Amino acid sequence: MFTGLVEETGKIIDITKKTASIEITIRGKKVVEKAQIGDSIAVNGVCLTVTKLKGSDFTADVMFETIERSGLKRAKAGDIVNLEKSLTLTTFLGGHLVMGDVDCEAKILSITDKGIAKVYEFQLDENYRNNMKYIVEKGRVTIDGASLTVIDVNDKAAIFSVSLIPHTIENITVGMKKTGDFVNIETDLFGKYVEKILKFDSSENEEKNLKKSNLTMEFLQKNGF
Repeated sequence: MFTGLVEETGKIIDITKKTASIEITIRGKKVVEKAQIGDSIAVNGVCLTVTKLKGSDFTADVMFETIERSGLKRAKAGDIVNLEKSLTLTTFLGGHLVMGDVDCEAKILSITDKGIAKVYEFQLDENYRNNMKYIVEKGRVTIDGASLTVIDVNDKAAIFSVSLIPHTIENITVGMKKTGDFVNIETDLFGKYVEKILKFDSSENEEKNLKKSNLTMEFLQKNGF
């Protein structure tokens, strides 16, 4: 688990593509200072397990599901990435609880100056636009591993916006990107749990109602329903 507060940016040193996975080596500094084999490090918001350590470099395997959902499918040596080591019980929680499980990608539609800040407008990948239900105005969203506040949403078009101050722009990879580029998106964890609980309770109530009325699935099937 992470906070979405990027500790540093690192560089992809090497990528080895395999049949249904990739092996990626990244050079950091802070995140590897006390790292050990088996530790979790978020790379542009993707939780990866350290399999090798050498100096300031760490290596991790990326499985097919992660490749498909995230921008790591386009990653190449030399790319700059956001890095954050997994939190501990003494970690300052300044962002929000982030799992490192990327839902999908989003495209940068526009970048607009607004006072000292820049407003970035994003549109979710067409195949995952149902994730807009977890993105709410003044709520939190994780973009390339950075915890950011949503300032505007357009559910129908699957578009949302965030505003970045100069300090944030200088310290995360989103500030290096341009219109048309893609970012990794992880939506709010709690919204997903709430939805699951509500659906579960609803299905249980339906079953109870059927039992009370003596209406069973067997009866419906026998009568052509």
